[in-house]
Amino acid sequence: MRTSYVFHSIYAALGGGESRCGRLPAIRGFVEDLGPVNIREYCNQLNTELVALRRELHQIPEVGLHLPLTQARILKALEGLPLEITLGRSLSSVVAVLRGTAPGGGERPVVLLRGDMDALPVKELSGEPFASTNGNMHACGHDLHMSLLVGAVKALVAHRDELAGDVIFQFQPGEESVNGCLHMLNEGLLDVAGRRPEAAWAIHVWAGLDPLGTFSTKPGPVMASTDEIKVRVIGRGGHGSAPHLAADPVPAMAEMITATHAMVTRRFSVFDPVVVSVGRVQAGTVANVIPEEAFFDATMRTFSDASRTRLKQLWPELLEGIARAHGVGVEIEVVEQYPVTVNDDDAADHVADVVQELFGEHRHVRWSEPLAAAEDFSRILETAPGCFIGLSACLPELDPATAPMNHSAYCRFDDSVVADGAALLAELAHRHLAPSAQ
Repeated sequence: MRTSYVFHSIYAALGGGESRCGRLPAIRGFVEDLGPVNIREYCNQLNTELVALRRELHQIPEVGLHLPLTQARILKALEGLPLEITLGRSLSSVVAVLRGTAPGGGERPVVLLRGDMDALPVKELSGEPFASTNGNMHACGHDLHMSLLVGAVKALVAHRDELAGDVIFQFQPGEESVNGCLHMLNEGLLDVAGRRPEAAWAIHVWAGLDPLGTFSTKPGPVMASTDEIKVRVIGRGGHGSAPHLAADPVPAMAEMITATHAMVTRRFSVFDPVVVSVGRVQAGTVANVIPEEAFFDATMRTFSDASRTRLKQLWPELLEGIARAHGVGVEIEVVEQYPVTVNDDDAADHVADVVQELFGEHRHVRWSEPLAAAEDFSRILETAPGCFIGLSACLPELDPATAPMNHSAYCRFDDSVVADGAALLAELAHRHLAPSAQ
């Protein structure tokens, strides 16, 4: 990572806006001195600013690891705050460290808050007045994640004299399948504050699943691992009239695909499920020619390290056996991506308690099962106990069960949730770093 630098200035915030989540009434106008308000009230006063930031970010979506416009806008949002800023070398990351100023005994603890930054290569069809027009779309809500993390930064800056420790704010590109978190770890993310984080939290918004404003948690596995397998079946081409004189890779590939689906139902427990999906199949160019080779790509998802390891062993063995039976060759490439996202049991229970205390019991739901999607915040949770938290941004006029979901070109997010998301992240960090907690 690049050499750190520090922003210093007096902080002033713009407030305002109304909430559809039952928050406290927002304070409108310029606020020179917010006074001794609590974190939730403080974030509520930032609502207009955070919503405006979200909508600006929504209009400049960038894909992958290199997000110069997005990075510049985040730096602008953080300008003037007493933060140590570090920029990534191999990606457009922003890491900000806030040093708490409250006295504390012994080694000062560190916590981490994460917000991802990248968009998807999806042409937006949401109909929003602030929809993107560059062929990319924040279809997974990362614009909200950045905005609520900025809100958490500002809330904790305002309460830094109550922090007997330090906070790492991780603004991360490349969450969508390009291992952005791994790049940041390789560049020293965990050591940027001088001590490694002992707790970590992240919020992910959903365009559906639960009613607007509902926070969701689950102890244990909450998101699947994901890996890719790329298969090349090598045959011997020939005339379609004489398949016996060729080595046809197409039926071999077809059997590999059907046998794979049978394998995951017969070699793995239904109580530790495995999900395999073949997303690309390719062979040949014309109908009367047996091709030289055939290809398919698939994803594999598991909810335990044991099943993940076993699948990566069994699947190649299965494909190699089928290839031998058909008299063809096979090349197999396994591309490792994200581990299982596992919430610490105590951390998940604590988040549930804090949500219910701050917002009411109706604002929390405990999921009974994990999602089969994957998330590279899993890499952070491999290093420190913490919790990956869901937050519904489903529009109130839509049914959460049928609303266009994340990654859809039609999905829409109610950004009235950003202030509450900011408040929860800031409150979790504040409680962990309070002098009384040390």
